[in-house]
Amino acid sequence: MLMLYTYPRGFDQFSLSPFCVKAAALLKLSGLDWTRRDLDDPRKMPLAKLPVLNTEERLIPDSHNIRQYLESQGAVFDPDLSDMQRAQSHALIRMAEEHLYFNLVLDRWGNDAVWPTIREIYFAKVPALLRRPVANGLRRKLMRGLGTHGIARFSAKERMMRVEQDLKAIQTCLWQGPFLMGNRPTSADLSVGPMLAAIRSTPVQTPLSRRVAEDAQLSDYIDRLEDKVPLP
Repeated sequence: MLMLYTYPRGFDQFSLSPFCVKAAALLKLSGLDWTRRDLDDPRKMPLAKLPVLNTEERLIPDSHNIRQYLESQGAVFDPDLSDMQRAQSHALIRMAEEHLYFNLVLDRWGNDAVWPTIREIYFAKVPALLRRPVANGLRRKLMRGLGTHGIARFSAKERMMRVEQDLKAIQTCLWQGPFLMGNRPTSADLSVGPMLAAIRSTPVQTPLSRRVAEDAQLSDYIDRLEDKVPLP
């Protein structure tokens, strides 16, 4: 049986990571038998990150690689899509995973109002005396990385303006049907939906989490996808 190594549950989500939620949703739609194993420290995993899928042949890191493996086993996530729709799907996935995601990370790790809650949840298994220095050290390293990436150089107002363009693009797609590509979930939904759900579930309300939570169209979409692709 396939085993998905994932970060633990949190904030009423299958996992603290939207990429782990995506991988679980891919497995759910694949129809293959699988189970989960929660990890807190991915440093011994390939690429030193999660999710990782344990197959009989090897460990497969990264949700995109997991999708490719499942497709090689016969899973079809984008049936009946035209070439144009497949191109749009690819662009939506990259938008969610390369832009919305880093805004989510910055909202959780870089926001001083949110960080204390994130620290206590993410690092709950670190002994109390070591939790703050360990967590704060990783936070500084991550924030340097976000500065190099460039997203942390924008003001909060500028970031929200950029995110708003992403959300409007998603909403434009949703005017055409219950899911991004029509009447059934496809690979784009399995990236965009978990990312929006993670933003909405940020444990301390922020302008970003409130923007998604208070938008009926986006919230209904998140709930509809979770009902259509229920995770254990």
